[in-house]
Amino acid sequence: MAVARVRVATTLVAGASAAAREDSIAALLRAAPPGGLSAVILEGLAPGSTPIPDSSSVRLVRLAGGCPCCAGNLVLRVTLNRLLRQGPERLFIGLAGSEHLDQLRSWLQDAPYDQLLALDPVVRL
Repeated sequence: MAVARVRVATTLVAGASAAAREDSIAALLRAAPPGGLSAVILEGLAPGSTPIPDSSSVRLVRLAGGCPCCAGNLVLRVTLNRLLRQGPERLFIGLAGSEHLDQLRSWLQDAPYDQLLALDPVVRL
């Protein structure tokens, strides 16, 4: 008998400054139920220090700046696949721009991610 896989709660955070996106994700992490693993993918360089906790329950990965959609999603796909193999309960993706947010959401709703991710409403800053 196949075991149903629980989809990872996924939130896209877009716009404003890198610091604002990271503050928003840090607040969402603090509000999440305790326990479990959270994964965070951030586009661009760090704005200095980050409010996102450096702990064993949070996996933080930074991607080079630039639209993941226009770059063909290869780096995002590899990073996402690696993080999903670690079994996070929550996933946050911070994006500098919101121009191609609908395309990215659509890509995340296609196979195989449609079976792996549960997309929450987008946080626009």
